[in-house]
Amino acid sequence: MQLKLLFAALALLVGAVRADADTFPSKPVHILVPYAPGGAVDVLARTLGQALSKSWGRLPVVENRPGAGGIIASQALTQAAPDGYTLILVASGHPLNQFIYPKLAITQVAASPLVIAVAKDSPMKGLQDILAAARAKPDALSYGMSGVGTSAHLAGELLNHMAQVKITAIPYKGGAPALTAVMSGEVPMSINPLAEVIGQVQGGTVRAVAVTTAQRSDVLPDVPSVAQSGVPGYDTAVWWGLLGPANMPADLVTKIQQDVAAALRDSTVIDYLKKTGSSPVGSTPQAFDAYMRAEADKWGPVIKNANIKAQ
Repeated sequence: MQLKLLFAALALLVGAVRADADTFPSKPVHILVPYAPGGAVDVLARTLGQALSKSWGRLPVVENRPGAGGIIASQALTQAAPDGYTLILVASGHPLNQFIYPKLAITQVAASPLVIAVAKDSPMKGLQDILAAARAKPDALSYGMSGVGTSAHLAGELLNHMAQVKITAIPYKGGAPALTAVMSGEVPMSINPLAEVIGQVQGGTVRAVAVTTAQRSDVLPDVPSVAQSGVPGYDTAVWWGLLGPANMPADLVTKIQQDVAAALRDSTVIDYLKKTGSSPVGSTPQAFDAYMRAEADKWGPVIKNANIKAQ
């Protein structure tokens, strides 16, 4: 009798899971953003949310939880119920933080170059000037970035590693505060995803000296790549992806992934990504999980060389 009751309970549970996926969402979905408002992850979350609201019937709530290179938001996600109503949009440094597992990959959303930017009146006109200054006075030069272990931080440490210089990383609570620090003269340069800095570059408040991908960006065709500026072989980009708490039902994960893939075909999202030099992805959960694990392996030597510690 007890065994029959157990099977009945399991059947009800499976039925409830399927019903949840079929009717999801029945209330607002909260998308955690590990950085301050105004940065690339924040703007992408809000743009994607607008497109998702067309199929979900309600606008997702974007919650900014900046600090500690994404760990504050990550902790909030690990404490959330695995029901799909709390998700997190992360950038590419995120697989390296100690809270990445247990989490569940849903989909890679997009990818883009990063930009090395200086103040509009900076005497450093190009990357060669930056490297010369770094070599002339080791440890005297610094760059702003969006937190320890983030894509911007890793791009800076890769530059240190490959150019054999030491430019000190200064962490901020997001890309936007790092850019503000450049404009105010608090730091001489910053590294940001192109989406974060394109408005300031086009507006003339900061100047882009290099992009981090091997080739130039179509959005900034006059700005050379780091590789073209004297560091051969340098090539890195930022990507963004959606994660959920561990133990989410597989059919719910599939539904959210498919909804996001459809949102990436929305004209508003396409226009935003194109304007910021980003490319949509929309990968499967399995492909995204494998990609994140490969990224973590790829950056191991750079992290060890830079002595980057989890916070």
